[in-house]
Amino acid sequence: MIVARTIQDIQDVIAGSCVTIGNFDGVHKGHQKLIALACERAKARDLISVVVTFDPHPLRVLRSDRTPPFITLTEQKVELLSQYGPQVCLLLEFTMDMARLSPEEFVKTYLVDGLNVKEMIIGYDYHLGKGRAGNFETLCELGRKYGFSVDRLDPVTIDNAIVSSTRIRDLVQAGHVWAVRPLLGRFYQVKGEVVHGMNRGGKLLGFPTANLKLVDELFPKPGVYAIWAEVDGAVLEGVANIGLNPTFGNDVLSVEAHLLDFSGDIYGDDIRVHFVQRIRDEKKFNGLDELKARIAKDVELGRQILAQPEAAIKLTHPDFGKGPEVR
Repeated sequence: MIVARTIQDIQDVIAGSCVTIGNFDGVHKGHQKLIALACERAKARDLISVVVTFDPHPLRVLRSDRTPPFITLTEQKVELLSQYGPQVCLLLEFTMDMARLSPEEFVKTYLVDGLNVKEMIIGYDYHLGKGRAGNFETLCELGRKYGFSVDRLDPVTIDNAIVSSTRIRDLVQAGHVWAVRPLLGRFYQVKGEVVHGMNRGGKLLGFPTANLKLVDELFPKPGVYAIWAEVDGAVLEGVANIGLNPTFGNDVLSVEAHLLDFSGDIYGDDIRVHFVQRIRDEKKFNGLDELKARIAKDVELGRQILAQPEAAIKLTHPDFGKGPEVR
């Protein structure tokens, strides 16, 4: 997948395109179906399949003081988008000037003149342009004027509820990470650099931990989780604690992952943590012996959870660390 950050980077090489457009936070099952349909239609008509999305997320610009934590930041979102087959990702900088464009101005500038759009696929609730004035009917009228067709995908439902970024965000924040997998098609994941912590895990407790420098915005409810961890291309079992470590009186949120049967030096490395299932709440213990006994039990429960067939990890990025081509 080619990633272009301006329309000028690609407009001269696209003779015709099938476009889908959106914020794609989480790149969940609904987004995946939308992208798959765009790719299918593009192939049938010998067009270029293009995903148009934005950086920063429009809410960051329009209401910066009231934005939720996002499921996927730009780097991870683009990496995930690349796994579902589009030939081009147009990653547009969202600005107040763009927000002021009418639906027709946006469509004419970016889709018609820029991408030579012949077909457009949108989600059931997608709007664009100033005041979100551009809906399915508006786009159909513009399609008739500028010579492209428009199709709208019905909502994707799982367990009788619509798959949405809001639903996923609420589940993650409630700690229901197991329930998120069907909606994402993968376990919820975060990525971060391993940094030096308080040096308590191995020396004091006998359970060394990888302390992550927090980069992502959305984290599960504080507590202990069974995890898979990707370390330098290897996938390892683990147990992670998210929280403030109340036994030690911390006041800064941390993510500490104990990787089972692993003893390598990974300081400075980026690792990816996949949250499989919540084991328990974070709690304050009455001393080190009680804490160590509970951690040992957490490790055993983590092994049991990860041994279940339905807990197997399905990686959506076989070339870990290899990003898409950027123009």
